[in-house]
Amino acid sequence: MLLAIDTATRTLSLALHDGQRLISEFSWQTANAHTVELTPAVIELCGRAGIVTRAVTHLAVAQGPGSFSGLRIGIGFAKGLALALAVPLIPIPTLDIVAAAQPGAKGTLIAVAQVGRGRVCAAGFQWKKNTWQAASAVEIVEWSALLASISTTGETLLAGEIDDDAHDLITACQKPIQLARPSLALRRAGVLADLAWARAASFADADPAAVVPLYVNQAGLPHA
Repeated sequence: MLLAIDTATRTLSLALHDGQRLISEFSWQTANAHTVELTPAVIELCGRAGIVTRAVTHLAVAQGPGSFSGLRIGIGFAKGLALALAVPLIPIPTLDIVAAAQPGAKGTLIAVAQVGRGRVCAAGFQWKKNTWQAASAVEIVEWSALLASISTTGETLLAGEIDDDAHDLITACQKPIQLARPSLALRRAGVLADLAWARAASFADADPAAVVPLYVNQAGLPHA
């Protein structure tokens, strides 16, 4: 049984996955109350699914980028639980989770996640070999700068956390941008769990203590 934890932004999501099925999933918005809400939500998720904690054989966590405090809380919780249970911890980049939920398409996918103060972390993806593959480095940008960088030709799919102000800017820019459906734009721990199972073999003997958040500075250079 794999427990997936995503606290990278104000969107929190948890899931239980047995490698064959998505057993249970919670997703909700928090007002920066990650510390207060995470542990009770994990207990409720497992309880509703009839799963005891010791039945968890793998953990997965959204590694970032995202908010500093959100990542620190989620990864700290996941590391502590993985060490206590002596199970692997599989880190998955935040924007990979957004991209993996989107159907294949021509053109460019831009995946985004909120980082606060009107900014998002964003990266471009291209559909190759039946999967979305990173086509540009992750960067932190304001919405106006991100939209200005999008070509007026070709097709661009935009997915992830898009607030009301960003929707207004997207409409006003009059570029050929298609927004992901709301159900696919939500960053879900169920998708994180799918990705983690596919990469689990690579982390079978990895030390959970070695997992660190992936942050991105304003210049777009990732660092831990």
